[in-house]
Amino acid sequence: MRTSLQAIAEKAKKHKQYRFQNLYGMLDVMGLTEAWAKIKKKAAPGVDQETAAEFAKGLGRNIQEIVTELKEKRYKARLVRRTYIPKELGKKRPLGVLVVADKVVQRAAADFLGAIFEQDFLPGSCGYRPNVGPQEAVRKLTDELQFGKYGYIVEADIKGYFQNIIHELLIKMVEQRVDDKAFVGLIKKWLKAGILDTDGKIIEPITGTQQGGIISPVLANIYLHYALDLWFEKVIKPGCEGEAYLIRFADDFVCAFRFKSDAEWFYEELGKRLAKFGLELAPEKTRIISFSRFRKEEKTSFEFLGFEYRWGVSHKGKDIIKRRTARKRFKKSLANFKDWSKRNCCKRLAIMFQELNCKLRGYYNYYGIIGNSKSLREFYYQAMAILYKWLNRRSQRRSFTWEEFERVLKRYTVLLPRITEKSHQLSLCFEV
Repeated sequence: MRTSLQAIAEKAKKHKQYRFQNLYGMLDVMGLTEAWAKIKKKAAPGVDQETAAEFAKGLGRNIQEIVTELKEKRYKARLVRRTYIPKELGKKRPLGVLVVADKVVQRAAADFLGAIFEQDFLPGSCGYRPNVGPQEAVRKLTDELQFGKYGYIVEADIKGYFQNIIHELLIKMVEQRVDDKAFVGLIKKWLKAGILDTDGKIIEPITGTQQGGIISPVLANIYLHYALDLWFEKVIKPGCEGEAYLIRFADDFVCAFRFKSDAEWFYEELGKRLAKFGLELAPEKTRIISFSRFRKEEKTSFEFLGFEYRWGVSHKGKDIIKRRTARKRFKKSLANFKDWSKRNCCKRLAIMFQELNCKLRGYYNYYGIIGNSKSLREFYYQAMAILYKWLNRRSQRRSFTWEEFERVLKRYTVLLPRITEKSHQLSLCFEV
């Protein structure tokens, strides 16, 4: 973090009611150059089809041009190119692809907002924050359930969260800590930027913030910080008879309660609270379940961030939280691996196996939590069977026997399943 961001963060932490001014003026050549260094250079181009490599050829000139536009108040947000990625059940998630110039300015602005609001976000907020990823959220939830006095879980998901954020309310939330009309005006421009859909039509958004936009994650966190997190901390927890706990990653969150009456009260109030902010719960992903070490025979479980959680008994006879890869995520990962194998089976083996190891390393880094070794091995063996099948379709003749395929795996040192979570990262020791 550069000196100016450190100063902002320290002031925001020390003075909780302070509203920052002159953030717009800090969008200078130095600030945008540092922002440029942080954006992904291999990302897809926006509507102007300019890549990061092309932008870099005239980097100094391009940065200066953006700064001049900002100073002369001529800066305009460009159209956002919309693309779609598949979700479960045949659904698609819309993503917005920005032009490089907007990525640079948004990166700088997002850094300022992050430095300020990081001092306000609560510990239960884990998504899109520095040094707080999904694995940290999984560990926090596991520890809390293992050692806390909880008997019921409210599992919740917000329907179309990013598309339904109310702009006016979001701006008011930002203005709780920012007193800079020009800077806030930038955020308004990005929220109102036209969207070029895949059919060529231009959509003028009334609500929402673009998934894929660099500033969207911090804006989304700010929105739920006020809409959900603070409400839970200041209203729900004091109103409960027993312990209550919330952990959230973006719009996916789980709440734990000691008593059923508290869980039911929260469930009833949650929909009303979110409705005030234009949000709606996804009924198929929202429920109350009994979840207690004293009722393990009920065999209840819930999912959070791609993992299934349930109570079980260790080899030593102790009650522990057991975690494994959620079945939906497991099947989706295998389906994605099948598509990858089909597309890449004709590449040179050295290149293909190098890419394979990158995919496996990413999978193990995410799902390699203590206690999940069985799911990891199952994924590995099924994935290798899929790869074996597609490699044998490279030509009309059979390429490998299974024994030959295993020798190839050893030759290219294909990564075997492994647990990546360290035992000291949890407050208890699970049996692997």
